[in-house]
Amino acid sequence: MHSPDVTAVFQLPDEPATQRLGECLAPLLSGGRVVFLEGDLGAGKTTLARSLIRALGHAGPVKSPTYSLVEVYVISSLYLYHFDFYRFESPEEFLDAGFSEYFNENAVCLVEWPERAEGCVPSPDLRLRLHHAGFGRVLEAVADTPEGAQCIKALTSAWGDDNSSVMPAPR
Repeated sequence: MHSPDVTAVFQLPDEPATQRLGECLAPLLSGGRVVFLEGDLGAGKTTLARSLIRALGHAGPVKSPTYSLVEVYVISSLYLYHFDFYRFESPEEFLDAGFSEYFNENAVCLVEWPERAEGCVPSPDLRLRLHHAGFGRVLEAVADTPEGAQCIKALTSAWGDDNSSVMPAPR
């Protein structure tokens, strides 16, 4: 069970707004961070991850890891692993694949469908929950660690006050 420190809500009226949020988030992530990307199919998880990875400096293609389960990006001295556990039939598949070694202080791990590896995947610093809202999206950011809380505060500042609200999470 987690006890989040900060929650922020971001209004994303279109795909360019989702991409902009990924660009704002990218420089705030450092090695050792785990980010869960949560939401229904088509909610914008991969769009957000793609823009974040490109903003970090990756110039090549950014593929969805739906079939490969993980895409690896080495950007300067940072390792970024983009996971998608949608196809898992049991959480133990995470352990069987040896993915636990990817979660270390030199890596940023973006995890789509983390609930499919529940109990095996390490706890996140940050949960990004995307929801459909008409033609756009709403992103709720929840911090599970002090590092995640710092990230949300910096992201809200970079994003601007007109499109987000920050509130302490209920205790």
